[in-house]
Amino acid sequence: MALARNRRRERTVDYWPGFVDALSTLLISIMFLLTVFVVGQFILSREITGRDEVLSRLNSQINELTQLLALEKGSNQDLQDSVANLQASLASAEGDRSRLQALLNAGSGGQDAAQKRIGAMTQELDEQKQVSERALSQVELLNQQIAALRSQIAAVEAALQASEEKDRVSQTKIADLGSRLNVALAARVQELNRYRSDFFGRLREILSDRENIRIVGDRFVFQSEVLFPSGGADLNPEGQTEMGKLAAALLDLAKEIPPEINWVLRVDGHTDNVPLAGTGRYRDNWELSSARAISVVKFLIAQGVPADRLVAAGFGEFQPIAPGETPDARATNRRIELKLTEK
Repeated sequence: MALARNRRRERTVDYWPGFVDALSTLLISIMFLLTVFVVGQFILSREITGRDEVLSRLNSQINELTQLLALEKGSNQDLQDSVANLQASLASAEGDRSRLQALLNAGSGGQDAAQKRIGAMTQELDEQKQVSERALSQVELLNQQIAALRSQIAAVEAALQASEEKDRVSQTKIADLGSRLNVALAARVQELNRYRSDFFGRLREILSDRENIRIVGDRFVFQSEVLFPSGGADLNPEGQTEMGKLAAALLDLAKEIPPEINWVLRVDGHTDNVPLAGTGRYRDNWELSSARAISVVKFLIAQGVPADRLVAAGFGEFQPIAPGETPDARATNRRIELKLTEK
């Protein structure tokens, strides 16, 4: 039987590193995915906020350019009307000049007066031509300004469309990233739950299959009667045996866990709600629960477990897991809880 028990211990010890390594890898993967998702959400939110501000400024510029274009169109229409009037006056002057020239050629007696009239008309005509040329130059300048404004408006509209398209693509990417991350997290959680169940089952075999050693959530719970005498905080022989098994498994685990994982084994002491007399070694349940947790920690250190990987805490009777005042409820609440966690 001793040989069979030793073989059984060897088999169970071989299961421990694999399950712990799988759980550690899954936890690191989930934390990495969550970090990538949060960073991606933060960067994309900042980029979308900046684009909204750019879009607002572009819309304001479009409104201003539209108003300027309307004003330039009105000015251009006025100049075109002036040019048309000048051209009509020029045509009329040229007609008068032609008639005067005809009278001069016919030998009219008022040749000198006609010449003066022709000179005056010619001067007036030259002035009208200069005015007309200046007006045409202004019209040409306005046309160039209108063309430049239209080019600017087209560029602004193109930039606005590109920004809207980029924003739409970003929103699509965010939705796709969120969907894929949710699917990945769901798959990882399911896999983690499956490994955790297998892991707890194997560790239960290491610590012996007894009713007073239970798994509650993510903790191993030892009833105080297994480890300590009534009212005392010194491990009894049976408790030392169980804690020795735990220490051996914990030492094997410490060899397999990567150094970047800052793990600790937390030892929590709990008592029932029956007050102590206050005349013994411990004045109240606070001191008793703390002393029992410290006793377990010191035993594990003596077995070779590094002290910086252990934490002791006492909770007295203030964290019960079984309500009521019955003997069974009080026995359930007298316990030592072990939890493997991070610092």
